[in-house]
Amino acid sequence: MSSGVRSPTGKKSNLSQNLIRGLVFTYLSFFILLPLAGLVWKASQRSLPDLWQVMVSETALDAYKLTFTTTLIAATVNSFFGLILAWILVRYEFPCRRLADGLVDMPFAIPGVVAGITLVSLYAPGGAIGQFFDPGTTLGNFFQRFGIEEVNLTSSVVGVLMAQIFSTLPFVVRTVQPALVELEPEVEESAYTLGANPWQTFRRVIFPLLLPAILTGFTLALARAIGEFGIILIISGNIPHETLVSTVYVFQRLEEFDYSGATAVAIVLLLLSLSLLTAVNLLQRWSRRYDF
Repeated sequence: MSSGVRSPTGKKSNLSQNLIRGLVFTYLSFFILLPLAGLVWKASQRSLPDLWQVMVSETALDAYKLTFTTTLIAATVNSFFGLILAWILVRYEFPCRRLADGLVDMPFAIPGVVAGITLVSLYAPGGAIGQFFDPGTTLGNFFQRFGIEEVNLTSSVVGVLMAQIFSTLPFVVRTVQPALVELEPEVEESAYTLGANPWQTFRRVIFPLLLPAILTGFTLALARAIGEFGIILIISGNIPHETLVSTVYVFQRLEEFDYSGATAVAIVLLLLSLSLLTAVNLLQRWSRRYDF
């Protein structure tokens, strides 16, 4: 018969749970909620009409458009090639396989400034790759036929896109690899036994099982590309209405001591990012309904 008295062990367990819960929320509040509250407070120091004027200025709108267009392209490109790369690293044995697997994480380890300088040395006019597009070369003469006198892969949208692809490369690879490792061979063997060819097996059996991991990697790559700053600052040229992205535009407003204006643009960027990530997460949740 129960006496209704909670045992000391139960009290200690509840105390530990409450302590852990308190530590988690304190940590999240200090490093996430408090900075967000400060962001809103800083923006509130200016009137709403002034903030709205900054948010929807022509320069800001062009920066939003460039940021999210290149971000979606970069995340999509890395989702496709990241899946291929993860498949090769998991399913095939070849010389220097471990080295190739380690190189995937290089964008995590290299500082953004160093990566930006590296890309500039490769793709700028006269660079290791950019020199092949200089006037007088075969490719340079080819583009001149279309009225393009000088090809500069750095101070262009191509430079922004290359920076985002470079910085987001590991995310899809590292999220798809564990899913491929855990995929049981019997699943594929059963499909082959039923008469499916390799393409049908991948499309109807393997890909649906990998889709949640691919969408997770896409979401992570999307978030990382939206916030990319260091590489783009160096490689893009930061030309207003052409190659100026939102993060660099915020930085420029800060350099002009327009803290409220920078905060207003940052809030728009934050809201758009959250909306985009929410949509992707809903799509990911929908895909998991078919994960058996």
